[in-house]
Amino acid sequence: MHRSPISTLWLHGLVRQRPGRLLGVTVGIALAVALLASLGSFLVMSKATMTDRATSSVAVDWQVQAAPEASSAAVEKAVGAQPGTVKALPVSFATVDGFSANTGGSQQKTGAGQVIGLPTDYRSTFPASLRTLVGSDAGVLLSQQTAANLRAAVGDTVTILIAGTPVNVTVNGVVDLPQADSFFQKVGAPPQSQPVAPPDNVILLPASVFDKIIGPAVASGNNPVIHQVHAIRSHELPPDPSVAYAQEAGAARNMEVTLAGAGQVGDNLGATLDAARQDSLYAQILFLFLGLPGAVLASLLTVSVARAGATRRRQDQALLRTRGATRKQVLWLAFAEAGTAAGVGATLGLGIAWLLSTTPLGGNTSSPSMTFGWVLGAAALAVLLAGLSIVLPARRDLTDQAITASRMSVRRQDRAPLWARWGLDFLVLAVSGAVFWVTSRSGYTLVLVPEGVPTLSVSYWAFAGPALLWLGCALLTWRLTDLLLRRGTRILTTLARPLAGTLAGPVVATLRRQRRLVAGTVVMLTLAVAFAASTASFNATYRHQAEVDAVLTNGADVAVTESPGAAVGPDQAQKIAEVPGVRAVEPLQHRYAYVGADLQDLYGVRPGTVAKATALQDAYFRGGTTNQLMATLAARPDSILVSEETVKDFQLQPGDQLSLRLQDGRTKAYTNVLFHYAGIVREFPTAPRDSFLVANADYVAQQTGSDAVGAFLVNTGGTNTGAVAAGVSGVVGPTAKVSEIGTSRAAIGSSLTSVDLAGLTRIELGFAGLLAAAASGLLLALGFAERRRTFAIAVALGARPGQLAGFLVAEATVVLVAGITFGAAIGSLLTGMLVKVLTGVFDPPPAAVSVPWGYLAAVAAVVLGLVLVVVAGMMRRLRTVDVTALREL
Repeated sequence: MHRSPISTLWLHGLVRQRPGRLLGVTVGIALAVALLASLGSFLVMSKATMTDRATSSVAVDWQVQAAPEASSAAVEKAVGAQPGTVKALPVSFATVDGFSANTGGSQQKTGAGQVIGLPTDYRSTFPASLRTLVGSDAGVLLSQQTAANLRAAVGDTVTILIAGTPVNVTVNGVVDLPQADSFFQKVGAPPQSQPVAPPDNVILLPASVFDKIIGPAVASGNNPVIHQVHAIRSHELPPDPSVAYAQEAGAARNMEVTLAGAGQVGDNLGATLDAARQDSLYAQILFLFLGLPGAVLASLLTVSVARAGATRRRQDQALLRTRGATRKQVLWLAFAEAGTAAGVGATLGLGIAWLLSTTPLGGNTSSPSMTFGWVLGAAALAVLLAGLSIVLPARRDLTDQAITASRMSVRRQDRAPLWARWGLDFLVLAVSGAVFWVTSRSGYTLVLVPEGVPTLSVSYWAFAGPALLWLGCALLTWRLTDLLLRRGTRILTTLARPLAGTLAGPVVATLRRQRRLVAGTVVMLTLAVAFAASTASFNATYRHQAEVDAVLTNGADVAVTESPGAAVGPDQAQKIAEVPGVRAVEPLQHRYAYVGADLQDLYGVRPGTVAKATALQDAYFRGGTTNQLMATLAARPDSILVSEETVKDFQLQPGDQLSLRLQDGRTKAYTNVLFHYAGIVREFPTAPRDSFLVANADYVAQQTGSDAVGAFLVNTGGTNTGAVAAGVSGVVGPTAKVSEIGTSRAAIGSSLTSVDLAGLTRIELGFAGLLAAAASGLLLALGFAERRRTFAIAVALGARPGQLAGFLVAEATVVLVAGITFGAAIGSLLTGMLVKVLTGVFDPPPAAVSVPWGYLAAVAAVVLGLVLVVVAGMMRRLRTVDVTALREL
């Protein structure tokens, strides 16, 4: 007997006589492969996007500072010759005594400042380093804050005081330095030794002017000129941020070795990639937490589909043996069936994944992002599933069962499985709870990124909690369903009577005999519903918190940030409110206060109206709700909200007196102002992530003699923010910075809250719906099909269609009600656990889980509709069965 012809005949017969059997396994494999490959595509695409965003956000990739005794020209030449350097330009820094200007009939003076010498092509080489606000792009340029401090404009004369010698220059423009923190970094110093803020007073000069009048004068004093080389590096880096960081950090170290002490590298590009690599690990975590369960579920569904036809498969196998087929030949036919299912399923699944990766549905509109590794892994999964579903059962049956035993279609197994007798489900749930308690404790770090170290670590132990909960709940669902069908005869009979009438007893008896099959279908539907519910709820919560983060970052729909030193009063809010599209405007004071020796940001608010312009959540505060604490600030103006860190450091209790040092607006000297501690503030619009203070604006103005506003928060109702921002810019002028929330969303998108889950969400939710539908409809259909002979005998004995419908509807109802009920409960538990374990993904942590009721209702409707279709289809097929068809069944 040749294997090839018999295999072809066997497969041909399967397609003609058992299409559901082969199709079910193939569809299950295709779903598993498509989901795994699509998620892999998302992971690859996300990491590549993070690397691209990180590299494009850096204005100056390297700042190489020459040693005092080294030749700056030699350093520039070495940097330019370094592999990967695109262009390198010299930049000079000088510290001067201060600046002065006669404007508006009075003389304005500043303290010490910085003078920068830039080559003529610096702006074109590093376009993101400077932003022109007023005047020319070249010549003598004042920083925005310096212009505000001197009240200087284009055409005014500014005096630079250098070692007691005045040097006059004419202002050609006013600029903003978007990345001033890195531009004025202390090259070679650790993060804790970096300046708290960039210098307030800065003038930028052409290199020729700097070398002629500034360099010699500074060199004669005590502050030598600092020479740096600013370099643009090639951004042709590996797509993985971790690999890109390792490569870039290695290049920076190699540069320092090459310079041999003549210079140090300020690696801005490496620092940005260092932050991005942590985000990439969180993307990987999201893939594992949210995506991998779907692939596992699809795999289980495939195995369950195959098991639903186990009886028929054993009968076919026994028939082959009785007709002379050897065990090896039977096993070869199983391999042929498995190979066909794996090949077709893998091809179909990879095709779906490829289409998703190239369309907006999968979050990508440019090019496919599937890699060979993921394709190979998905194909291997197809082969594994086919082997587990078809080959392994066939081999086990051939080894363990005689031909006559394999003809048995029903085997009563009243004894519970070993895991149920040992209580494995309860043990697994207990371990899950213990792991969750450990991993959700305060201070637990899910992702550890040692600063400056190329390696990262993820606490994969945290995955054990949700994974064990998933497994334990699946086993518990099986136990409860089996218990209900085995011991709940009276309850089920009462519930089945409206559906089956006088046949309620036989219907329940049938369910009891088939309880293993029914319990398996319930478990699969439960896991599918739980996956859909937990994934959808987590994604909805994630999107909501990303929007909250954008509001916190920008402050409101539109925010106006005044230049430091500018004295703009709250009356400006009235002019801003006249811009079309503005619904509310709220002035926000921004001062600095000393709490002991610690300098913190202080925000002065109008308690009664601040919530009209921005969103405040109860989760931002502790010690009261938002309304309660704002009412406290209004009723007792000297109340103040402080950070948790401050409360801990100073052992504060509610009502304690707190003395802060604030700058007096009239004398510019710091003076003590008394406050009373009223509560804790964790987050606040525009506030930094570390310690800050919130107080009553009127009280702060009264105590400091200044009502100067640091920012205006503008509420547009979430619409037309770009147009409103443009209108507000025309009102406030070029010295104030106007930002809208769309820009903040984009900026947040470059950090993790922002692994953009749009593509992942669409993939997961789409597959979750398909898996839920397949778990209910497909498994029910296959289960019904395997019992067609039983139903056909009932028809032959005179059973009416309505009586048969009772059997079908009762089983479908048990599966639906139990699966959706258990699935919803497990999904709720899983969502809560995921949100708690993945707290590091959220900024700020959510106050409550967001539930997408519309999507969940749609999934329930699809499942219900498909079950009704299956029942109706089965009823139609049973009506056409005659007695002669029993031999085929």
